[in-house]
Amino acid sequence: MKHWCILFLTSIILCCQVDAQYTAADSITISKITLLGNKRTKSQIVLRELSFFKGDYLAKKDLNAELKLSKQQLMNTSLFVDVDLVPTITDSTAEIQVNVKERWYLFPLLYFKLIDRNFNQWWVEQHRSLDRVNYGIKFIQNNVTGRNDNLDVWLITGYTQQVTLRYDLPFVDRKLKHGFNIGFVYASQKELNYATGDNKQLFYKQEDIFVKKATRYDFTYAYRPDIRSRHTFRVSYNEEQIADTVTKINPNYFTNQGTHFNYIDFNYGFRYYNADNNAYPKDGWLFQGNIYKRGLNKESNLWMLNARAVYALPVTNKSFLHFEAMAQLKSPPSNGYTDQKMFGYANFQMRGLEYNVVDGMSGFMLKSTIHRELVHFEVKNPFKSKIYNRIPFRIYMKAYADLGYAQLPNSISSNTLNNTLLHTWGFGMDIVSIYDFVFKIEYSFNQLGKQGLYLQSRNDF
Repeated sequence: MKHWCILFLTSIILCCQVDAQYTAADSITISKITLLGNKRTKSQIVLRELSFFKGDYLAKKDLNAELKLSKQQLMNTSLFVDVDLVPTITDSTAEIQVNVKERWYLFPLLYFKLIDRNFNQWWVEQHRSLDRVNYGIKFIQNNVTGRNDNLDVWLITGYTQQVTLRYDLPFVDRKLKHGFNIGFVYASQKELNYATGDNKQLFYKQEDIFVKKATRYDFTYAYRPDIRSRHTFRVSYNEEQIADTVTKINPNYFTNQGTHFNYIDFNYGFRYYNADNNAYPKDGWLFQGNIYKRGLNKESNLWMLNARAVYALPVTNKSFLHFEAMAQLKSPPSNGYTDQKMFGYANFQMRGLEYNVVDGMSGFMLKSTIHRELVHFEVKNPFKSKIYNRIPFRIYMKAYADLGYAQLPNSISSNTLNNTLLHTWGFGMDIVSIYDFVFKIEYSFNQLGKQGLYLQSRNDF
């Protein structure tokens, strides 16, 4: 028995030695990380996005994957226009040189934006009216202190009179996990979308007075435990006021059926990004979910849950599939018009229904697209730039199909798209370039038997 025990222990020791020799032969230590090009951005902000640290012990076969992941994370900060990680490998160590090209961070821009939900609605239904345009000065200072913090000052006039002040500091602690955002918005307008009829927005306008005024103060705490996920907790105070003439044509514009609506609201949000490019993902997936609570009394009470997921799957070197799912639930059921908005607003957009809106208290949307890269090329920058001498462009062809459903209890109106399955399809082209630029040209068909060419300028996430 004694001999068997000795033999057993000897075998364990030999196995451990073999495993140790195998590990040492096929692993490396990150001995040094060098940063180049981050003139404004603090080094710790760059190092925060890397999937490895100095002194980490990695398998050689995993090094390329870790370098690829780190590059994706750095690009997704929106701090840089280009990132390159160069390893220098010896037998058992690796030195990593991280080369970054910083973006322009100061943007004093002339502001010009259509107030309609999309370009086609403004061009066709609103007859290209310049009265439905916001314009002004948009002062943006990104990466103010080198910690990826942003200061926004907007002075807007035109359709909406608006003043916005906002400061965002994503990291306030040494471990780079906690941050905050604080903002103030004041807006007033002379025209108001007061109801929905025949699946389209109805507007009311007075030239001599502002028919709606709104003020908002908000504070957000952000927690980022790792490089892919983020939690946010927001609280805001809102004051909204409409003209009494609006309540005469739609008493249920607000849930309290009045002209003033003041409330405090809370929101918890979660985001998880694991994709090659957040603005135009071709590989990976992204998710965001929110729990929203409005009001502290029955008059303003509303709960809302929503979630959105995007999944991109490469098929070949130049083609990929893109899937998107979105769902929303509001409770308790509300007669307030502002609580019922769903399809046609924010991210709840179905391709082919750009001219329509659909009200609902709950609903879902499924979108599927196949993309194929047609061509990529570079254009010489007509302006002198140390960051980008040549501007890259990629053009993708695509075909798509969308499904959606919006449920509205006790709906008695001229709207026919509530409480029915929505379906659209089409084909088009995407143009992608620097600074998260994505321009979409789409020809879509819908269940109403209508078709048309639509132009979009928005990201998938």
